[in-house]
Order: sequence, then structure tokens, then C-alpha cells
Amino acid sequence: MRVLLKLTLDCDPDAAWRAIRSPSVLNAVSGPLSRFVSLEPGGFPDTWPEGEHPVRMLGGGLVPVGEQVIAISYSSGRDRRGRPVRKVHDTGRGLSGPLTLVTKWHHTMAVSPAPGGRTLYRDQLEFEAGPVTALLWPFYWAFWQWRASGIRRLAPTWQA
Repeated sequence: MRVLLKLTLDCDPDAAWRAIRSPSVLNAVSGPLSRFVSLEPGGFPDTWPEGEHPVRMLGGGLVPVGEQVIAISYSSGRDRRGRPVRKVHDTGRGLSGPLTLVTKWHHTMAVSPAPGGRTLYRDQLEFEAGPVTALLWPFYWAFWQWRASGIRRLAPTWQA
């Protein structure tokens, strides 16, 4: 199943690129519906380095949902219109609780220039969870809409 977002953000692409690689922005756009706590020594870095990052997810910011790995990689290239595009990929997995129901997870966030110094932001989640995939889709869709609202609201504050 897929969840897709396509937004034009009121910030430049470099500012959006810094933001989508930030664990603090992840929590800012996910809260208060969820919060992520680093399980790595020293806590969250300022910017996600490539690699695996164990986290605990808290529903409503308080209730433990489970642990998962956020597995980060980066890529860049050109979109169909020839614009430069930079992408964050998360191919993590659930380690405990209901997060283990998801058997495939590929979350991609992409930024590219838009007219007027703005940013075209594309966000795609592809996931599978066996027989409960269709039951989970409305929850992921709603959560992605929540994140979109937070991203739109915060984007103007990301200017360098």
C-alpha cells in the first residue's frame, strides 16, 4: 500500500533538505500524535547519518507503542523535469509491539526547487503488513496528513 504527499513549501530547498534529515523535525511534525525517543548512546544526532537508528515510539507522546529501527540512506539525481532532487530513504523495521506487523517499510522524502525560491516536497510511504495492510492504511494516511500539516506550518521557519 502507498501513502503519497506532494506539497510546495515556503522555504528554499537547502533549508528543507536540512529539515527532513533532522530527528528534531521528525518529532516536531509527528507530535503530539507520536514521539520518537532515541535508543542510541548519546541520543539523537542533529542530523541523521546514514545507517540504522533504534528508537522507541510513544503514542500521544506518552504511551509506549514499540521499538523500531529507522534505517537511513540518501540519494540524489534529477526529476522528470530535470530539476535536482535529493532524497531521504527509510527502510527500517519494527522490533517490538504492533510495529512488527509491518513486513515492508520504504519511506522516501524528496526535495527539489520550485518557482519563487520555494521547495517541491514529495513524500511516499510504501508498506506491507500481510492480511492487516488494508486495515492499517487509513491510520497511516491520517498520520501522513497530520505530518503534512506540521511540515507546511514549520517550513517558513526553516530558512537559513
